[in-house]
Amino acid sequence: PEVIRRVGLISSNGMIEADIYGNINSTHVAGQRIMNGIGGSGDFTRNARISTFISPSDAKGGAISAVVPFASHIDHTEHDAMVVITEYGVADLRGLAPRDRVAKMIAVAHPDYRPLLEEYVERANKSKFHHTPHDLATALSFHERLLETGSMKK
Repeated sequence: PEVIRRVGLISSNGMIEADIYGNINSTHVAGQRIMNGIGGSGDFTRNARISTFISPSDAKGGAISAVVPFASHIDHTEHDAMVVITEYGVADLRGLAPRDRVAKMIAVAHPDYRPLLEEYVERANKSKFHHTPHDLATALSFHERLLETGSMKK
């Protein structure tokens, strides 16, 4: 009976950032400063028919992107997060391989950050690992810039 009651549940949770593969950070700014607790989002995310994460595409007047190459902290993995929503649209990640999620995530990023994300993806795709490509040398470059200059922009 419990599983049947959950069939129609759509969870809606906030996020600080999501990476290009759909890993969600709900609690920490730049992976270091806690903004809020995880609350019940883990339970709702794992047990919902559809789990959604919602955020503006940027914060602090455009200085912070909600879509980043690599999440600085992960509360919800790509396996649990199904849909990411910003004011630029809906990234429906259900059933997609990691590489196929990238274009959908970049499409919901703020337009100012899309070229930076695309540059990162181009570098990451040169990796010899192709399932979930990363350029480890620059994976956290957005966060490094934020800590050094106050903005994730170049």
